Amino acid sequence: MVSAALRAAPTALDLGGPAVRSWAFDDSLPGPLLRMTAGETLRVELTNDLPVPTSIHWHGLALRNDMDGVPGLTQAAVQPGDSFRYDFTAPDPGTYFYHPHVGVQLDRGLYGVLVVEDPQDPGGYDTEWVVVLDDWLDGTGTTPDDALAALVSAGGSGNARGGMDGMPMDGMGGMPMGGMPMGGVGGSPLLGTGGDVEHPHYLVNGRVPSAPATLTARPGQRVRIRLVNAAADTAFRVAVGGHRVTVTHSDGFPVQPVVGDALLVGMGERYDLLVTVGDGAFPLVARPEGKPGLAMAVVRTASGPTPTGSAAVELGGRVLTVADLAPVDTVRLTRRAVDRTLPFVLGGSMSPYRWTVNGKAHPDADPLPVRQGERARLEVTNASMMFHPVHLHGHTFAVVGTGVRKDTVIVRPMQRVLLDVEADNPGQWAAHCHNAYHAEAGMMTTFSYVT
Repeated sequence: MVSAALRAAPTALDLGGPAVRSWAFDDSLPGPLLRMTAGETLRVELTNDLPVPTSIHWHGLALRNDMDGVPGLTQAAVQPGDSFRYDFTAPDPGTYFYHPHVGVQLDRGLYGVLVVEDPQDPGGYDTEWVVVLDDWLDGTGTTPDDALAALVSAGGSGNARGGMDGMPMDGMGGMPMGGMPMGGVGGSPLLGTGGDVEHPHYLVNGRVPSAPATLTARPGQRVRIRLVNAAADTAFRVAVGGHRVTVTHSDGFPVQPVVGDALLVGMGERYDLLVTVGDGAFPLVARPEGKPGLAMAVVRTASGPTPTGSAAVELGGRVLTVADLAPVDTVRLTRRAVDRTLPFVLGGSMSPYRWTVNGKAHPDADPLPVRQGERARLEVTNASMMFHPVHLHGHTFAVVGTGVRKDTVIVRPMQRVLLDVEADNPGQWAAHCHNAYHAEAGMMTTFSYVT
């Protein structure tokens, strides 16, 4: 068994120059790194020293339902001054992270990484880096709650990037529908749009680019990068200057290795990468898709000047997305008939600021019913002009067409993606957009086991 204690509290944080007041676990950004082995039990005592209720959601883990950390669905919120013990077994190895599931607390400093080791891991790398991406707003003259209130009250003016509800659609398999051109809309050729909030800072491991975190190795070493996008509103395009990267895992599950120059990472997604590092100092850069700015860390294997992270140079070439991935045979879902298909239509608009599942906003959205033992197919249709990273709690799914196993997947504007889910973990599970502002404004429902 692995035991840990986490304290959520207001604190002062140094982002590498900018000093902010925010909330964090154990006064650190990111929060403490937790490690365990698949099959072990993790016991974490959460103490809430915040002025508001909170919780911890263990993002990506197929754990028992009452430990999933969603107040009003799987547990009562942990009140100020109280504590709660999370106690569960992690069945699957992989790169995961933890964060609250209350309001837009994700857009503060309340997150950390959980690594679940594979006892059968063949290795093949010399060292490991945990790399966490974030968009930062809190303590810069406003808070995430202020930003959400402004979006709601102004109907999106000032931060609006377009949006509409209920457009007719046709097609499937992640292809554009209705003949709408996707390239370049909102400044992102990959996603069509950016997020809803202009964050003043973008961070790698809690640091701004002017005072970057440093990742050290020796020339010629093979490095495993555990990459986590903990941002609330921002997808990133990630690259290591002067290097190509090999994707080996997506959301914890192994994929057939594929090599590229850069990688698109949506909110809530995690990827494991391998890179053989050269001799010198190189930038690890993360460009916010559809937004101005840059996040950066320094990869250093020798002395030399700190790189600047030229986005034009580092982020070109072959940019990998989920469409480029395929699972290894050992994690493919077995072939069987689909027992039920569940429509999952993402809708909404910036004005009014309201986001929906199947035409209704949480908590009024209708549950998605499933029975234990069934193979369910989620027919996720994006009827809005924003991209949405869809996250399913307590399960992984197979993306139809590639079979890649994930728990979070980007659905682009005016596209449809089919997701097959093995209903093997009974309970009431959240299913929602992992843009924290979209989820809080209604884009959430329940994957609900019925009898």
